[in-house]
Amino acid sequence: MSSLSFSVLFVVFLAISLVVRYWLASRHIRHVIAHRAAVPAEFAEKISLYAHQKAADYTVARTKFGLVTLLVNTAVLIGFTLLGGLQWLSGLLLGWTGGPGMVYQISLVAGFGIISGLVDLPFDYYRQFRLEAGFGFNKMTHGLFLVDLLKNTLVGIVLGLPLLWVVLALMEQAGRFWWLYTWLFLCAYQLLMLVIYPIFIAPLYNKFTPLEDDSLRSRIEGLLKRVDFASKGLFVMDGSKRSAHGNAYFSGFGPNKRIVFFDTLLARLAPHEMEAVLAHELGHFKLKHIVKRVVVMFALSLAFLALLGYLKGQVWFYTGLGVNPLLLGSNDAMALILFMLVLPIFTFLLSPLSSLSSRKHEFEADAFAAQHTNAQDLVSALVKLYEDNASTLTPDPLHSAFYDSHPPASLRIQHLHAAHGTPATGH
Repeated sequence: MSSLSFSVLFVVFLAISLVVRYWLASRHIRHVIAHRAAVPAEFAEKISLYAHQKAADYTVARTKFGLVTLLVNTAVLIGFTLLGGLQWLSGLLLGWTGGPGMVYQISLVAGFGIISGLVDLPFDYYRQFRLEAGFGFNKMTHGLFLVDLLKNTLVGIVLGLPLLWVVLALMEQAGRFWWLYTWLFLCAYQLLMLVIYPIFIAPLYNKFTPLEDDSLRSRIEGLLKRVDFASKGLFVMDGSKRSAHGNAYFSGFGPNKRIVFFDTLLARLAPHEMEAVLAHELGHFKLKHIVKRVVVMFALSLAFLALLGYLKGQVWFYTGLGVNPLLLGSNDAMALILFMLVLPIFTFLLSPLSSLSSRKHEFEADAFAAQHTNAQDLVSALVKLYEDNASTLTPDPLHSAFYDSHPPASLRIQHLHAAHGTPATGH
């Protein structure tokens, strides 16, 4: 392939992704606004008109903000590639580091990361202190925002730089099948992170305390026994110091599995509703959804690394994206950056496949919860969560099918009512 052909191909896929994203977003906005005036009939007894309209306004605001972010990110992508931004950065760092060695390679990736982070920073700030705060969800102070930024930077340095060094060393020295050895290393690294994250990293950001509610603890332990799930412990996380949104999850791997509840969730849901929500999360584990996702992720990473193994030796891959590859030095860091930049563009149209698989798993986890707890408890919990998180009850069907990892509320609740043997309306 010639560099011009690849440039044209890149621009075509970029234009397609941009047009599709804007089209889907505009559909979503129009659909939500069109259904803003009235609460859907199946939710009329549980959701107030005020809460429904707040969710509609929040959804529209988030979608519009996403469009602005998309436009800026597209401009940055073009600036890095076709307009020569990476070429300029490479030349600058070659002069500073004295040549195309490992210091240059790591500096190039780090420099790219710093520039990207600085571009994202104003949007992160606006999202937290304007968008989220405007709808009453932000609980984070400016000081905590800066502390989190510092912690993210330090964690990135401590964990990211050694990882980057190993990957670049393998790319340069491991021979023709470097991508296979890199894949094995990354798989082991990711599994290790599943073990150490809940113990060493998560506590850097949040405080985790043992669940003290004896009634809820007894109910949850009974559920764990029924579904044969061994847990390292039940913990409450102080999520309220950053956001009013609530959630529950379990983390860890093997014997280190922990069940974590946001304090905001505990404050909102009754014990029987908490049990139903946890049963849903346990369903993902017992039905091997997590294992399946990990296997798919590992398989895709192997395929993508093999593809990168081919592309990094092709001159047109660099020149087609605005970079002149080094003739007397390694281009591995540049290849890695370019690949990370363009891969989402070429795989964007496959997004619905991932969403479809995820929604299937959500239905299966709901069914699991209905088997081991009262389905009506999960219905009432979902209604509260949709209301508290201002999640729209009327998403555009096509937008939802393309993006959403969870089915629309109406479909989930219809399935749960069917499992519970109750009508889909008038709950």
